[in-house]
Amino acid sequence: MAETLDHIGRLIEQGGAHQICTVNPEFIMAAQKDLVFRQILRESALNVPDGVGVLWAARRLGRPLRERVAGSDLIGEIADRAARTGWKLFLLGAAEGVADRAAAVLRARHPAIDIVGTFAGRAGPEGDDESVTRIRAAAPDVVLVAYGAPKQNKWIERNLARTGAAVGIGVGGAFDFIVGAQRRAPRWMQRAGLEWLYRLAREPWRWRRQLALPLFVWRVVTESKRDAGTAG
Repeated sequence: MAETLDHIGRLIEQGGAHQICTVNPEFIMAAQKDLVFRQILRESALNVPDGVGVLWAARRLGRPLRERVAGSDLIGEIADRAARTGWKLFLLGAAEGVADRAAAVLRARHPAIDIVGTFAGRAGPEGDDESVTRIRAAAPDVVLVAYGAPKQNKWIERNLARTGAAVGIGVGGAFDFIVGAQRRAPRWMQRAGLEWLYRLAREPWRWRRQLALPLFVWRVVTESKRDAGTAG
């Protein structure tokens, strides 16, 4: 996590417009069909593994990664670092009022934090201009976007350079977790890689999205066997 935060700091100092993606198996499978999303992941400034499935796949394919960087955890770490370094944050997305409440919670936890604005906005292009205008006026260093993937990533790709912010990060349901609108899995389930099962039990409508997981496992196993055969 510290390496990710250090990298964010370097990107802020560097300037420009940089997207950071927290990648889980659903991202990877969606990118097989969504060519725009695939290109975003390929061109992002940094992709971090959000989920034990990605860590397992990396080990299986002989390219192990150091640790999981869950988007829901990352926002808390960013808030802590921002309070100590002066990074300016803007919270975009989620349902009406949720970003405001999330900002209030983060300010209570980190009194020195500089959250320069919040806005629910809209994920589609029809809402881009209003969101960009608000963000430019606030002049943040980092925009945290909570529209869910791939909408949030496409929003960042379309608009980050227009906002003047250096870093854009899609954070999914992180604002909802912060305000308690959704509960995260117990720590032991997170450590065991079972957070997906907890969310499925609480939100059965997610079952279609979870179909990506066995397909992801099958794809990784198939590719690792092919690589082993080539090496042999």
